[in-house]
Amino acid sequence: MPRHHIQVHRHPATAHAGRGALLFVHGAYTHSSYWEFNFIPYFQRHGYDCFAVDLSGHGGSAGQERLDEFGIDDYAEDIACAVRLIGEPVTIIGHSMGSLATQRYLEKGTARAAIFLSPVPSTGTGSSATQLAMRFPTYFDALEEVISGVISEENNDLMAKIYFSSEATGDEVLRFLPTVGPESQRAVMEMAMLLARPPVRRRKLPALVIGGEADAIFPSSQLFFTALPWQAEVIRIPGAGHMLPIDSNWQAVAEHIHQWVAALDSNQAVEMLAVS
Repeated sequence: MPRHHIQVHRHPATAHAGRGALLFVHGAYTHSSYWEFNFIPYFQRHGYDCFAVDLSGHGGSAGQERLDEFGIDDYAEDIACAVRLIGEPVTIIGHSMGSLATQRYLEKGTARAAIFLSPVPSTGTGSSATQLAMRFPTYFDALEEVISGVISEENNDLMAKIYFSSEATGDEVLRFLPTVGPESQRAVMEMAMLLARPPVRRRKLPALVIGGEADAIFPSSQLFFTALPWQAEVIRIPGAGHMLPIDSNWQAVAEHIHQWVAALDSNQAVEMLAVS
């Protein structure tokens, strides 16, 4: 598919600690702005140059009029475009569908490290969708209403139960709902049918998997299977829901990421000294 304009938002570090660049990749049915609520200010303060990409047909990127033509491989190419624009080694932080797109990018592309938040299970989304429909029979109707801009108290309460921790406040949910929008039906179908895709060899690089123990979208029991091919560490956040970047437990997630990346920096510095 011909390439088009991809919006990459740059948020320079406010404390110049030379931590390197972070690239944030959003999940399905939304765009990059929710990273700006908590994560980007946090990491700016800790010395990271932050970048957030709007995937094709989302946010400020072109392609809204043909959104359903885009698949996960197209989103992976968006990440490749963002990495080229940044022009330096990056740690990629993908959330939900953004984690899957990041994994697909890493089949051919490179990164300094990868962090997968609330990742799409390796078995696909079919089982999760069925369980959601059984537990919350009005969920898919409510999602369509929110996508169409209908934000009611009933929809707000339902989205809070499904996407956030039990400690979430109404304000946290309300500021997220306006970022919700349509998703490519091609991408949705591809996520449901991941098991039909042949396995590929994983690129060896540092990786971290983080999920919420109260995630109603993708159960935390699935995190192990995402981590296994990457030999990645798994962190489960007690009480956290699916929307880790804006959940009431977001700071615990951010601190784990910061500590992990800082340890990576230290290890790489020691390795460079040993080589020299």
